[in-house]
Amino acid sequence: MADTDSSAICPECDGRLRRRGTETVCEECGLISAEDAIDHGPEWRSFEDDDTDRRRTGAPLTRSRHDRGLSTEIGYGSGSDSSYSSRLTGRKRRQIARLRREHNRARISSKAERNQVYGFAEIRRITALLSLPDSAREQACALFESAQSEGLFQGRSLEGFAAAAIYAICRTRSVARTSEEIAGVARADADELSVAYDALNRDLGLPTGPIDPTQYLPRYASKLEVGTAVERRASEHVADLLEAGKVVGRNPSGVAAACLYKAAGEREEWPTVTQARAADVADVAAVTIRSTVTALREL
Repeated sequence: MADTDSSAICPECDGRLRRRGTETVCEECGLISAEDAIDHGPEWRSFEDDDTDRRRTGAPLTRSRHDRGLSTEIGYGSGSDSSYSSRLTGRKRRQIARLRREHNRARISSKAERNQVYGFAEIRRITALLSLPDSAREQACALFESAQSEGLFQGRSLEGFAAAAIYAICRTRSVARTSEEIAGVARADADELSVAYDALNRDLGLPTGPIDPTQYLPRYASKLEVGTAVERRASEHVADLLEAGKVVGRNPSGVAAACLYKAAGEREEWPTVTQARAADVADVAAVTIRSTVTALREL
């Protein structure tokens, strides 16, 4: 395919330049003014006169696989369509089954890779349950691998490090997820997560900081079934606390729930929220809600 670049002219004869494949050629004198040896176009031809059959397209590289997704797999079908059933029978079918089994075993060559396979699978499961983005999953897997390289797994559980890696990424990306939420869907308890996170934060020097309480407001407002007006008023309360420096040392999740509780009680037409319900949504004690509300009243 040839493309004409009207803004480019030949340095020899002032003719128009046309791009043909990886070369930029002058239409008048045939001078090759530039050449790009890398073909940036798609490489998915199957040589069957069907441009829609992307049989040769592989999966993109990913950090959530121990081999970055570069290893091959022996599938169960005999065509490019995954719904196409295999027609192998008898001895050939048993042979392919043995080859597939031995191939899967050969993909994991060491105990370290086996730990990565297990840890990455746990990270993918947790991020899917928490509806976290793929970028957070990739970063969590990279952090898990860094912890393994530093030898932090000895005496600690892999499940705890998988959950701690997700919590650490949520902290660094300012994603409103508490450790209790992650421990609730992980195969590790809160103590294992805390121990693993302390090791990550201490030995790897994570750039973690406090989460802005406003990040929790939309989710908690949805759980408490309050309107956007209450959420906006609660956001104003959070801003007042931040300006007065009253958030330091407080649980940001509890601060968000307390601001929603305080905002909901300011007008009669707004839904009523109890302290116990707000504390249950934020997974904090009711005294946390009361102390935050007291700080708001003192402003």
